[in-house]
Amino acid sequence: MKFSIFLRFIILSIFFLPVLLYAQTARVEGYVSDSSTNKSIDLANIAILGERGGTTSDPNGFFSLKVPAGKEIILAVSFIGFHDKQIKLNLKDGELKKLSFVLQPMTTNLPGFEVRDERLRTESLVRLNPKDASLAPSISGGLEAVIKTLPGVSSNNEMSSQYSVRGGNFDENLIYVNDIEIYRPFLVSSGEQEGLSFINPALVSSVLFSAGGFGAEYGDKMSSVLDVKYKTPTEFGGSIALSLLGAEVSLEGINKKKNFTYLVGARYKTNQYILNNLETEGNYKPRFIDVQALLNHKISDKWDLSFLAYYSENKYKVVPTSRETDFGTFQQAFRFKVYFDGNEIDDYEMGQGALTLSFKPNAITNLKLIASAFTTNESETYDIQGQYWIGQLENSLGSDEFGDVVEQQGVGTFLEHARNRFKATVFSFQHKGSRAGEKSFLKWGIKFDHQIIEDRIREWEMIDSAGYSLPHSTDDPGSQNPYRPDFNINYFVKGSNNLSINRMSAFISDQWVFDLKNKDNITLTAGVRSYFWDYNDELLFMPRLNLAYKPYKKQNVVFRFSTGLYYQPPFYREMRNLDGSLNPNIKSQKSIHFILGSDYRFQAWNRPFIFTTELYYKYLDNLIPYVVDNVRIRYYADQLAKGYAAGIDLKVYGEFVKGVDSWISLSLMKTQEDIYDDYYFNYFNEDGDLIGSGINIGGSASDSTRVEPGYLDRPSDQRINFSVFFQDYIPGQPYVKMHLRLVYGTGLSFGPPKSERYQQTLRMPDYRRVDIGFSYEFINQRTTMGPKNPLRNVKGMTVSLEVFNLLQIYNTISYVWIKDINNTQYAVPNYLTPRLLNLKLTANF
Repeated sequence: MKFSIFLRFIILSIFFLPVLLYAQTARVEGYVSDSSTNKSIDLANIAILGERGGTTSDPNGFFSLKVPAGKEIILAVSFIGFHDKQIKLNLKDGELKKLSFVLQPMTTNLPGFEVRDERLRTESLVRLNPKDASLAPSISGGLEAVIKTLPGVSSNNEMSSQYSVRGGNFDENLIYVNDIEIYRPFLVSSGEQEGLSFINPALVSSVLFSAGGFGAEYGDKMSSVLDVKYKTPTEFGGSIALSLLGAEVSLEGINKKKNFTYLVGARYKTNQYILNNLETEGNYKPRFIDVQALLNHKISDKWDLSFLAYYSENKYKVVPTSRETDFGTFQQAFRFKVYFDGNEIDDYEMGQGALTLSFKPNAITNLKLIASAFTTNESETYDIQGQYWIGQLENSLGSDEFGDVVEQQGVGTFLEHARNRFKATVFSFQHKGSRAGEKSFLKWGIKFDHQIIEDRIREWEMIDSAGYSLPHSTDDPGSQNPYRPDFNINYFVKGSNNLSINRMSAFISDQWVFDLKNKDNITLTAGVRSYFWDYNDELLFMPRLNLAYKPYKKQNVVFRFSTGLYYQPPFYREMRNLDGSLNPNIKSQKSIHFILGSDYRFQAWNRPFIFTTELYYKYLDNLIPYVVDNVRIRYYADQLAKGYAAGIDLKVYGEFVKGVDSWISLSLMKTQEDIYDDYYFNYFNEDGDLIGSGINIGGSASDSTRVEPGYLDRPSDQRINFSVFFQDYIPGQPYVKMHLRLVYGTGLSFGPPKSERYQQTLRMPDYRRVDIGFSYEFINQRTTMGPKNPLRNVKGMTVSLEVFNLLQIYNTISYVWIKDINNTQYAVPNYLTPRLLNLKLTANF
């Protein structure tokens, strides 16, 4: 008790010490307003530079602050989203000084929105603030954590950076960095193996995202585009970040002649801390590293030469020991217990380099030549044996054995083996150009790709229950001719493929602005894209159009309509069947987009907001059906389907808390597919009872009827998706912040292994997750330091505490399918991460 009183006394003494030291005082009164709206600013911070304490403006923008007299001070006024104002004062004892401060906003309307974003309102693109990527609490980290909170975007795996958009899958998303297309590893099968995504948030200056209806300048995918631009440094600087999940460092600078800039970033990540909290116990040794560099040399006022380099090495090793999972319902609960032998070792090594020569003959023309190369060398090897028990749990609350296994349902062993190797190299050469007119904006480009692929796959799985290899037929005791089946492996894939493919693409598009007589504004963007690849000599043409209408009397509203044809030629994954063979007759998947949207900007609580709505329908054809296991996509490359995706996306973006941006997203969507020539038979006995379904079950069937399944829910059919990214801070203490990330999505469809597509109609549980972070920037722009202080060059230093999975919800990512001797299957859920804490320290200099 005495210690508590003493501690309070010390804290109060420190807090009031600056006031007690002022023998003479004066007073400053004033008003703080916004230069863009002439309105008062509530909760603006007013303080003496280098001193503790201060005050904030009231709801009418007024403030009053006692200051020391007889000495020179610097009074600073700041507010998030505005440039600071400072003034030197030297007041006499008892003097009253009245001042007025007009703060300039860092952006025209909203944080993260710049003047040039007025043009983006007429296109199917949204600009994101790169700083939000470093603030959003997320296990995977990176820019993708923010992307997943946007409308139309869904993900049910916090350990992966992959996402699906409006009913598409992970392979349907385009990613560009400085006009270079980015590829992801091929063999990665789970989020635990994935490591770092290509994009380094510390190097990013601009982020554009489109969930559909994007222009002809963007490449050949069906769902979305993420267009990222890295920084062009203007002075020396950098950042360092340390956390329980890894470390990051970045450096940037410019030479004295102002003709050479450099931007370098290196990251190290280990999710060992996370993996050690999963249900499968073992010795985890993950290690993920990458290094990136962007070098730019300004040859003259018209010529620039830049080089982007990237190297990453992701290693994942695990020696599992045991696992215990309870699953089922309260009425029928089971326990799955496994003891493991063996290990898994995965290695993904990637490199990419791009040389860009830019030429600006005049102020309105920009020409680029880009040569790039990408290579990946991946291996996946494992030999894992699991000896398992399945038992039914006592569910009677009054029983002494409640929660214990009371009845064994099955005992067995499974053995999994893989020796997979994948190598790919892509050489690209492209030209891009643009020319801006007074009422038009012309873009064009042409690109050649040469792709070399070497793939070796060998996987198998054996399941044995109580000494019987499954599948197992019924025994006939005492028979003179006992059934001796061949030894069967439950699952086997083997393939060896080598490919060399040439691809050519080109596009041209133009944008025109029309001013009507009533001063209404119409913006029309039209273009066409062509594509050819010599694997099957397929030549494609893709027209695209975007129309935007902006009424003169209501300039806060923009209406948009987008449509276009989008083909997606297979890279390689879509070409490979489940048995490892390739489909030589495969064609490009096709999607036609129809999107109707609006952008409405309004004021609420004297703060700016944007409400966006998009209603869309996508007609899909030549689809390649697939199944998803964790993040691995396996295609039925020998089948084709037609389908659709339809839905509505809603988003409210703005200053829910004054000075910081937050948003709420809601998406409603349905996507289905109908496989061409897909059918099965229902078989009946002589009494008319259904005895089975399939292509041919044999046995005692006396009658059958043909059934065509029709439209089936696609694996990405997530009907409802709701997400929130929210930021807040303590009034008067803008450097103490809170960041909340909430995601909810309805369950995805799935089915048992080795099942037909029409049998995959089960649904996973809904995905629900809340991550929250608290940060304190204890070194900031108001901090002053002496010339000998070792931290004098630090612009900002922040300590953060993140709580992952705040509500401790166990989400399901996939299932382990186990059989007993009677061929009864049990779907044992693979759960994602529990509640975890992360401590992070970040410094900018």
